Amino acid sequence: MGAWAIAVHGGAGVDPNLPKERQDEAKRLLTRCLDIGISALRSNVPAIDVVELVVRELETDPLFNSGRGSALTEKGTVEMEASIMDGPKRRCGAVSGLTTVKNPISLARLVMEKSPHSYLTTPGAEEFAKKQGVEMVDNDYFITEDNVGMLKLAKEANSILFDYRIPTVGTCGAAVDSRLQMNGLPISVYAPETVGCVVVDKEGRCAAGTSTGGLMNKMSGRIGDSPIIGAGTYACELCGVSCTGEGEAIIRSTLARDVAAVMEYKGLNLHEAVDYVIKNRLDEGKAGLIAVSKNGEVACGFNTTGMFRGCATEGGFMEVGVW
Repeated sequence: MGAWAIAVHGGAGVDPNLPKERQDEAKRLLTRCLDIGISALRSNVPAIDVVELVVRELETDPLFNSGRGSALTEKGTVEMEASIMDGPKRRCGAVSGLTTVKNPISLARLVMEKSPHSYLTTPGAEEFAKKQGVEMVDNDYFITEDNVGMLKLAKEANSILFDYRIPTVGTCGAAVDSRLQMNGLPISVYAPETVGCVVVDKEGRCAAGTSTGGLMNKMSGRIGDSPIIGAGTYACELCGVSCTGEGEAIIRSTLARDVAAVMEYKGLNLHEAVDYVIKNRLDEGKAGLIAVSKNGEVACGFNTTGMFRGCATEGGFMEVGVW
């Protein structure tokens, strides 16, 4: 029997001017999700079940960019994506382009367990959801007043916004002057408030899940790293990893898989592996990740100003942070 560990994230790339009340609100949500996961792990719930349970909680709360409260496309609609992976046999499921599925992470798991495939996108994903009897809602359910206001500002700035929950002209103005590029094209700073969870249970089984609404003011049909196995999400017998940040950079670097790869091929431990890929695999991209190992270790890394994150281990360690 090993030791369990859990980590959650709510996105990398935090605005340095983020109001304290928003920081505190985020910390409370992350703490609540950790408590849910800890309780389940103490009851010997398998890692894959804990991941789904925690990510569903994050999707249901509109604070972060997943499920309800997802970022809006340029058309003012929501297109969500998610993936989940069970380490022991590297089973995985992913979905994208969802517009009416209340909890994308649960549909991703159904793709893994109830279909012959690993990845479904709309309209096939939505049809599969209906056949599986998952809870469906109108697209308006996911749209919040804050996001409508921030989409308006994004369009006025002709930009993709960072931390779109802070509706100030100053934020948008700064975004227009940003030198950040995505696939070689100048953009404003991305909106990376993706959510994720990684877990290792007492049996040493690792699992990971990631869910997001994507970028504010993104092109309709754009797919980021979150549903891509090996990029935004990866789990195997060694570790479980969930990423957040500039999706295009994460995809190019296959960031989540690379953590496992350097552990396997270079013999690095979890902390060394996370540090290595953040420093050496992102080129000029901005991102962060959380990870657990089969040995009960937990780690996080990011090259952004901050990352909403929390982690806990069976040994009593627990931390929730932003910066």
